[in-house]
Amino acid sequence: MTEATRALRSDAERTVRQILEAAERVLSRNPAATMEQIAEEAGVARTTVHRRFASRDALVGSMAAWATRRFADAVEAAHPETAPPLVALYQVTANVLRVKLDWGFAMSRALTADPEAARVHSEVEAQCERMFRAAREEGLLRADADLAWARRVYYALIHEAAQSGDGDADALATRVVDTLLRGVGTTQGLTAPR
Repeated sequence: MTEATRALRSDAERTVRQILEAAERVLSRNPAATMEQIAEEAGVARTTVHRRFASRDALVGSMAAWATRRFADAVEAAHPETAPPLVALYQVTANVLRVKLDWGFAMSRALTADPEAARVHSEVEAQCERMFRAAREEGLLRADADLAWARRVYYALIHEAAQSGDGDADALATRVVDTLLRGVGTTQGLTAPR
């Protein structure tokens, strides 16, 4: 590949990312926004958007695919397989929240019916399952904790944190992890303490 070809490819990739980021901003504010409004926000001609994306659906599909890749990268960047369990839990949470906060519209469109999105989500779920097992082995979670239920609660906490409107991923991650590990109640409950 020649230097000129690499430069053209880099420029095209930068333009696509610019359009995707602009589309996220515009569609987050107004899901009915037009391709022309997205082009304006991206600082490119409407024809440039149409040349890169044949339709609005194709653009939204590309946004969802982009966000799904960022989601998988966010989990992987936390090194959940090798970091100490508490560090991994916090870092995965903070990284995923950054993606959900930055790419909320696109993440809401990432359908598991798409084979690639389904594959990515399956891999992330397997990583989270291993991370939760390590957390239990480390004593962060009770020995008798139902890990499938704990993960569902964790995912719900992340979802609610991302919807909260507070854009500080680190503070939200601290709140999510603290709530997961300590809960919000006292030691009194329906079952005897273990």
